[in-house]
Amino acid sequence: MATEIKNIWYNPANSAFEGRIDIRRNGKSFRYPCAVEGPMNMSPAEVRARMEVQAKRMSDSDPAIFSYL
Repeated sequence: MATEIKNIWYNPANSAFEGRIDIRRNGKSFRYPCAVEGPMNMSPAEVRARMEVQAKRMSDSDPAIFSYL
């Protein structure tokens, strides 16, 4: 399972980093919106790691509810 993080930005209204993670599994890509609450000066590595964990957790859902790219 490969992950690719795209378009991370900070949303000051929610005090959170937001972005999307693409997970490639069995030749198909699945996109997950993620949000990580924290201060604007949070380490970029920490933000990416937390987003990856979130996306992987969401990717364990029932395959019947996936949308394909």
